[in-house]
Amino acid sequence: MLGVYMQRSTVLLTAVGVPLAAMYAFFKPILILLGESLDIARVAAVFVYGLIPQIFAYAANFPIQKFLQAKSIVAPSAYIATATMVLHLALGWLVVYRLGAGLLGASLVLSLSWWVIVAAQFVYVVASERCRQTWTGFSMLAFSGLPEFLKLSTASAVMLCLEAWYFQILILLAGLLDDPELALDSLTVCMMLAGWVMMISIGFNAAASVRVGNELRAGHPRAAAFSMVVVTALSFVITVVMAVVFLIFRDYISYIFTEGETVARAVSDLCPFLAATLILNGIQPVLSGVAVGCGWQKIVAYINVGCYYLVGIPLGFLLCFKFHLGAK
Repeated sequence: MLGVYMQRSTVLLTAVGVPLAAMYAFFKPILILLGESLDIARVAAVFVYGLIPQIFAYAANFPIQKFLQAKSIVAPSAYIATATMVLHLALGWLVVYRLGAGLLGASLVLSLSWWVIVAAQFVYVVASERCRQTWTGFSMLAFSGLPEFLKLSTASAVMLCLEAWYFQILILLAGLLDDPELALDSLTVCMMLAGWVMMISIGFNAAASVRVGNELRAGHPRAAAFSMVVVTALSFVITVVMAVVFLIFRDYISYIFTEGETVARAVSDLCPFLAATLILNGIQPVLSGVAVGCGWQKIVAYINVGCYYLVGIPLGFLLCFKFHLGAK
């Protein structure tokens, strides 16, 4: 049934992707309605148009990844992602700089890269001997029991969406500042750096979810608790090291993305806050993975709503506009 669950999840995510694609198509008027400037809305919309195919790549990719992780098959996805990253860099350089396709070309290459990952992982699932017993081909059972499956997965989806949307809302707030271009540039650099490091914690999130879930189902609660401690400590140590590195190179790290000295100074000012964010993000995703493994998705979703949307965003809005702290 594991293969059927993967297909069922793909069907649901594809259905959810349809209204999201429609929202992407009208992204420019949506941003203007939210108070963003016309220039920012126009540029952002061009980039988002090229991400529409990526929505449906996500719908296929994540079920396949979870299918493989449930069978403790991780290395093939890592190899595929590494090879695709090399391909993505080459295609991105060709399309953006040689062909001059700009932001739209960059986003289309990103969408293509995700579809390459999906295709490669699916080929592995179909061809690998390790998946023969759980993948028996496409089945009409994927279209049965969808309401129950949706109810089961909603809490996890809400938990992840609330985390992701929180950071996007911060970007929207930055676009409302007096100097939106500088605020967006500096905050985007910090978000990119945080995203790089957070990928490590998200990897631990998946590992913790699968490991804790397997140990609990096997009746080994002590092993599950030990796994939680080990993976949380490891993620914490790595993020502390990365936070220290970013603080040491705070005056230069933005030059990875841009040559602007004004942006470099703004990023340097934000680095202490970035370092604190990295350390906290080294713990939170891992604990979320543990909660998923324990079946506590609803509890985590409620906690996320309270922390992010009842405390974080109102407090950020207050500090940003009332106390004039800007992007800080």
